[in-house]
Amino acid sequence: MLDRIDILFRSFAAQVATAGLALSMLMIAPVASWPQAVPPSSLGVQSPAQQPVPEQPAPQQIEPAPPPAAREENPGLINEMGKLFEKSLAILPKMKSPGETIDDLNARAKDAGESLSNMAKPSLMVTGRAACVVATNGAPDCKAGADRLCQSKGYKEGKSLDTDAAEKCSPKVFLPGRKREPGDCKTENYVIRALCQ
Repeated sequence: MLDRIDILFRSFAAQVATAGLALSMLMIAPVASWPQAVPPSSLGVQSPAQQPVPEQPAPQQIEPAPPPAAREENPGLINEMGKLFEKSLAILPKMKSPGETIDDLNARAKDAGESLSNMAKPSLMVTGRAACVVATNGAPDCKAGADRLCQSKGYKEGKSLDTDAAEKCSPKVFLPGRKREPGDCKTENYVIRALCQ
């Protein structure tokens, strides 16, 4: 087993070294290269053996060379890759400092501790039947029913786990031959199981 790991490690190391060498050659190549010179014969210049010896010219004053022009942007592959890296850094989120990371972890740990302390309170599931109050919008408010159910069992408050609904009708509905009207029955909701604390 160790032999296989050693073989894989050597193979991986060789590949990394090859990739590093190729990348370093790509990085150095544009900097170290020079433009190719045009052969002198194509410019109409004669070789030194064919040229006559010129007379000595009078000494001239040397003028300072003009400052080099601003470097033009090279539209090559390396330059384009550099632009890509600059753009990708602007897109990626900023890295947090170690202090900020620790502060975030501490805040998360505090929140988790508070959640655990809330869960540590003893709670018990109880069963029974407590009516839900009808809220102002007409929907049943079963929180009050769960509280009443839990208080009847000796607890302070509760959360509704399971509800039941029943239709309560006036006795007129059961008369033979009488047609049912819209206000004769109403639905009542009950809490039948609650989690008490």
